[in-house]
Amino acid sequence: MKLLHINASTRGAKSESLAVARHLIAELQNRTSIELDEYNLFEDELPKFDGLAVGAKMALFTGSEAESDQKAAWEKIKAVFDRFASADVYVFNVPLWNNGIPYVLKQFIDVVTQPGWTMGFDVEKGYTGLLNGKKAYVVHASGVYYQGIPDNFGSDFSTSYLDDWLKFIGVEDVEHIHVAPTVVNADFAKTKTDAETKASQLASSVG
Repeated sequence: MKLLHINASTRGAKSESLAVARHLIAELQNRTSIELDEYNLFEDELPKFDGLAVGAKMALFTGSEAESDQKAAWEKIKAVFDRFASADVYVFNVPLWNNGIPYVLKQFIDVVTQPGWTMGFDVEKGYTGLLNGKKAYVVHASGVYYQGIPDNFGSDFSTSYLDDWLKFIGVEDVEHIHVAPTVVNADFAKTKTDAETKASQLASSVG
């Protein structure tokens, strides 16, 4: 089984979402044979979906010839998609930034989410996800927000957005793990233990 770990945190060893994601991966490795691929979105190369990429995409759609620099940009994007699509299981660790996801994760989503790759389209039936039969785990961390906190302490658009996107591209089996709040919390040790316990329980159903 090939597992792609997508790290969307900037905090390295201090990242709580990363710590819980690594705990989950270790639990999965204890139960089944895994080929692990790790993608650190802030440190590894991630192509921009810029004018060159859009030009290549539109040339492809219209059947026209893309320019050489557009083709080069598209090849880099295709390489990221191929890496993403080759995995059987995804583990994302995602901090909550300004009620949503970090910009680099949105960049990754915009790079890989392309017609004919992650979804098909029919003028009568609409979109159909193409990455079927895969599983995703998403570890979310936030400093202040948690479910049930008063409205003036923030919102969580990350969980619903990522859940919707994954199912949009065909990944129907999605599990979410929340470790929060990480800052405004007098008993964070228990919060983290609870998140790791949930990760272990989810991993126990594999293999």
